[in-house]
Amino acid sequence: MRLRLRIRGRVQGVWFRGWTCEQARDLGLSGSARNLPDASVEVVAQGPREAVEALVLACRQGPPSARVDALTLNEEAPGDDLIGFRIL
Repeated sequence: MRLRLRIRGRVQGVWFRGWTCEQARDLGLSGSARNLPDASVEVVAQGPREAVEALVLACRQGPPSARVDALTLNEEAPGDDLIGFRIL
């Protein structure tokens, strides 16, 4: 399964991308996390459904210094373009 998440709140400058990368790697996921110009974070995650869903649950909370106000997600077709999990 592959999802694209958009996380809004206090998610930039609080180690959200690095924390997400650690969570995703621990779950064996591929994808990326990047800051967007509107101060949100976009996460693309691909892997087994249970692992992707676990990452979504983790991102709803975020690291201790973050505040997640909203999380939206869109399912996408899985592809072979993602290798490992990276911070963009």
